[in-house]
Amino acid sequence: MPALVLFGVLIGVTTVFFGFGGGFVVVPVIYGIAADRPDAMHVAVATSTAVMVVNASVATLTSRGSGLIRREYVWPLAGFVAIGAAVGAWAATLASESLVHLLFVAYLIVTIVDSLVRKGFLGRSTEPRPLGKWVASGGGIGIGAVASFLGVGGSVMTVPLLRRRGLTMAAATAMANPLSIPIAVVGTLVYALPHHGSTSGTIGYVDVVAAGVLLAASLPTITIARRFVRRVPDRTHAIAYIVLLIVSLIAMVAV
Repeated sequence: MPALVLFGVLIGVTTVFFGFGGGFVVVPVIYGIAADRPDAMHVAVATSTAVMVVNASVATLTSRGSGLIRREYVWPLAGFVAIGAAVGAWAATLASESLVHLLFVAYLIVTIVDSLVRKGFLGRSTEPRPLGKWVASGGGIGIGAVASFLGVGGSVMTVPLLRRRGLTMAAATAMANPLSIPIAVVGTLVYALPHHGSTSGTIGYVDVVAAGVLLAASLPTITIARRFVRRVPDRTHAIAYIVLLIVSLIAMVAV
């Protein structure tokens, strides 16, 4: 339990600074805790989406008036993300434990390499550019499907996308939270369906007890951490994002 509280604090920090809402922290943690269960990976992904519903919503509300969240980037991308999220969450319930785990690790590797090798993430262009119709629609559906399938929220795809459109890390990570809400809500509804075989302390695949402890620690942290997000130099912020992905990758491989 004390370990969950500490991870809850970490989740609060990563929600504000990286737009994770849970995702890459919750999944490895819950996967390790539930390792003796045959459905451990599904429980980890489902619990992550449930935590993300609350954290991403609170982070979005506390960011109002900061100027970091810009409607022209959030909408209509969020609508297409919701469509993709329904497809991804449904597909995840049909996939095997080993496949979800393998794809989670594989996607981490691809994202890390892409952020390091392809231009536009570590160093941004000076002028923000609009998303465009096809990027918003096709990209949104793809983001929603992958994010809900893996339980990681939109950050892992929306932050690099917005970053390469010329936005600062502070703005890109702030907008990852409202873009994670439709993924988290749709994913949680699908994962919590009773036919998944609820056990004591769970609703469907969602571990209610673990989610409650993580939220109790992360929510106060969000309100404190948001005061400091703009003080981090942009390039340092981008490097820290990649470092956290690497740590998550190591944790998932180790477990």
